[in-house]
Amino acid sequence: MKLAFAPELAAFRQEAADWLNEQLSGPFAKVRGQSNMIDNVEERRAWEQALGSARWSAVGWPEQWGGRAASIAQQVVFAEEYARAKAPPRLNHLGVELIGPTILAYGTEEQKQRFLPDIVNGRTIWCQGYSEPGAGSDLANVKTRARREGDTYIIDGQKIWTSIGTVADWCFVIARTEPGSVGPKGLSFLLVDMNQPGVEARPIRQMTGEAEFAEVFFDGAVAQVADRLGEEGQGWEVAMALLGFERGVSTLAQQMQFRNELDAIIDIAKANGKAKDPVVRQKLAQAHAGLKIMRYNALRMLSNAESGQLSPEGFTYKIYWSQWHRDLGELAMDVMGQEGEIGINDERMGPLTTMYLMARSDTIYAGTSQIQRNIISERALQLPREPRGK
Repeated sequence: MKLAFAPELAAFRQEAADWLNEQLSGPFAKVRGQSNMIDNVEERRAWEQALGSARWSAVGWPEQWGGRAASIAQQVVFAEEYARAKAPPRLNHLGVELIGPTILAYGTEEQKQRFLPDIVNGRTIWCQGYSEPGAGSDLANVKTRARREGDTYIIDGQKIWTSIGTVADWCFVIARTEPGSVGPKGLSFLLVDMNQPGVEARPIRQMTGEAEFAEVFFDGAVAQVADRLGEEGQGWEVAMALLGFERGVSTLAQQMQFRNELDAIIDIAKANGKAKDPVVRQKLAQAHAGLKIMRYNALRMLSNAESGQLSPEGFTYKIYWSQWHRDLGELAMDVMGQEGEIGINDERMGPLTTMYLMARSDTIYAGTSQIQRNIISERALQLPREPRGK
């Protein structure tokens, strides 16, 4: 493994930790430890802007675009310190971690100048227009249409499970621009303003009592041809490149959040005596070992990031963490017992109960575990494709 934490990273780590703790103990104390994506939206927008002003929003981006040109190791360090400080989930995660790097890779100079400063400085919040009622794991089956008229596209269709769709300013949308095309052909990748007539985002109430997701309807919405990323018909390539960024440095921050959850479960087990149960102790040890394996695999995956291609171990990451997190949620309920079934109020459950309920979706979104196994076999192991009906 090439990636290691060299001694000179200590100063960078301390600088990041000092800034995060100062901000989250002072002006942004209200959002510290917050887990829901769309609570205190205005404070969360202000937090995004503060990160941008201090150039902590996208440390790996080039300095020209508001980043620090940080190395992979430095990005890992910041991601870890961000989670260790109990900073809230990034409201603009999809902007900073996904569409921003994709614009850097595929965007024109004009597109970079138009979109990147507002993303890195937290002035625009982004959501993702991929999944549809009939195109979830089968993403190539999208039916949303975009008809070109001069310098614009007219969009009609529906997207679903759109995270933060009700608060986002912009959406990156896969739409079918070639009539009669099927599968991955004939798709284009469009950047769409959410604040316009013809766009309606309806919140989807979850069993946790929250409404982080939305279904988004496009009825004559407009996207500029100048806001198409890549060439017309190149949408599938751009969309797949974007998904590659999902398995980037942010995975280490995710694991630090998992560590915080596991620590909370251990504290409860010690307090209520469950830690003396040998079965519970074994499950806690298994969770700890699984998290260590996850970390080492992520470091190995990131050590190969310079190639620009997703390494074979990268294909295993999603199925591993999602099933581990699902099991952690079940362990949390075992440890909490009946207290885990009591809500904080009429609408909200406690954080670990919410985690347990949300973790049920981890093995479904971004490709079900069944789809992930096909991806591993076909793309990572180069095995023959599964027979598919015509």
